[in-house]
Amino acid sequence: MKRVIRNADVLFAGRLQKKEVLFDGTSILEVSDKVTADAEEIDGTGLTLLPGLIDVHTHLREPGHEQKETIATGSKAAAAGGFTTIMAMPNIDPFPDNVETVSEYLKRIREKAVVNVLPYGTITCREAGQTASDYEGLKKLGIRWFSDDGVGVADEKVMLEAMRKAKENDVLFACHTEDMNYRRPGASVHEDAFAERMGWLGIPSACESAQLIRDLELVKQTGLRYHACHISAKESVEALRRAKAQGADVSGEVTVHHLLLENTDVRGTNWKMNPPLRTHEDRMSLIEALEDGTLDFIASDHAPHTEADKDKPMAQAAFGIVSLETSFALLYTEFVLHQQRWSLEQLVDWMSYLPAKRFGLGKKGKIEAGYDPDLVLVELGSERRIKAKDFFSKGKNTPFDGWAVRATVRETIVSGRSVYRIGGGMTK
Repeated sequence: MKRVIRNADVLFAGRLQKKEVLFDGTSILEVSDKVTADAEEIDGTGLTLLPGLIDVHTHLREPGHEQKETIATGSKAAAAGGFTTIMAMPNIDPFPDNVETVSEYLKRIREKAVVNVLPYGTITCREAGQTASDYEGLKKLGIRWFSDDGVGVADEKVMLEAMRKAKENDVLFACHTEDMNYRRPGASVHEDAFAERMGWLGIPSACESAQLIRDLELVKQTGLRYHACHISAKESVEALRRAKAQGADVSGEVTVHHLLLENTDVRGTNWKMNPPLRTHEDRMSLIEALEDGTLDFIASDHAPHTEADKDKPMAQAAFGIVSLETSFALLYTEFVLHQQRWSLEQLVDWMSYLPAKRFGLGKKGKIEAGYDPDLVLVELGSERRIKAKDFFSKGKNTPFDGWAVRATVRETIVSGRSVYRIGGGMTK
């Protein structure tokens, strides 16, 4: 069935324009001043049409931890936040490290997801850091991205051998770097004088940057395509900048919370994430690195937990916050409207086209003829307040509850089909 969106401001050819967009279930067919085809109409009056957002770092928890999140609830949260494609991290149970397990996992995703969900395989079997997963077999199932997110691969020899095998199979590693030699039991926030005053154990920046520096040296030896997850420290930014200058095939992401918050903002366990919120100097380094291309795009690291997971002393509470339903609205409000530091076009590139390009996701991230019909209609300007209790996600663990934002997703379209409409909820 053909559909056409009329009367919206369309992000087309790098700027907002009054265009009409015709699409079916497989492709955007036409972007023009006036579409004359016979098609079902969607009225976009007062709205802005953007390419669907893409998040390469999402935790859906299913299978194994459904009390925190499910494929259904997490993908609904994505749709409500304007994300049409999300990539699911592999720290689930059973781990997606072999063909049989991943085949079942893909079947579950097809049955339950309301947006495009692309799962990672693990770098090492069971994320145990000992034996490389079956990259060749999993690639035949379409899995071209591997991560041991949540832990770093500690043994350098294991990582080097895994990288060599990954290079042979032309797959990409997305790495959470964390050298546990730098982290004391119970450490939960950034290590500095503020943490000491609060009586919290701190995590130094070297916990992240030291293993990243090691990995980048191994990348130079192997030529692997490598992506650094949730960069938080200025030392990591500099390491990535040096590697790029030397020609390494590397990229890096920054999360919404690391762009908006600092260590002195921490008020409780809903501000506890891994890596932790760091200093003002670190945060400004991240913003500037995103702007100069050292960091390539934005990810959410959506990490839902139960209330019981968070209702503990800081040292015992789970790491992570939910963010799929708040990411775009928060960044648009702060950096596009309030600071006027970024354009809407820049923000959307960092949240759509550039992750699609880096991860080889095909014709996603732009509104052009021939691209996938993954679209989002947003209302920009009207103020609302974030209400965690209303999230589609099972997780309500956010430091942004009550924040005022001025962007609201009105409708999300995946493969030409409306999967979310405000007021009407989910349509699948």
